[in-house]
Amino acid sequence: MTSEQKIMIEEYRKNGIGYKQIAKDIGISVNSVKTYCRRNNLCSDDLQNRISNSVCEQCGKSIVQRKGKKHKRFCSDRCRNKWWNAHLDQVKRKANYEYVCPVCEKVFKVYGNSKRKYCSHDCYIKGRFGGASDV
Repeated sequence: MTSEQKIMIEEYRKNGIGYKQIAKDIGISVNSVKTYCRRNNLCSDDLQNRISNSVCEQCGKSIVQRKGKKHKRFCSDRCRNKWWNAHLDQVKRKANYEYVCPVCEKVFKVYGNSKRKYCSHDCYIKGRFGGASDV
């Protein structure tokens, strides 16, 4: 990043222009702009307040954020688990698989286990120990 680009970033941020627009205008990556702004305290006031005054999303306790570390949302594992169990709709489930049961030939969906073979315990017993033709 050149010194001219740094000066332009500072001017843009003082005028309230966002990272994406700055990156597009100057011709550098958004992450480079964000990093430069954070290192030089050119963040918006909202972001500065969120970083310095963070509280646990579950219980509301104050959380001390360490500079250079990932932003903490929860004060403990207990609060994190409680919050995520109460907000299952916000979980981004990416490990979804769809299979056909070799015993009953029913299509079933699985989350998390890419090696699952049977749709149920009954089909597993029939497929593994015989009786698959009785279905």
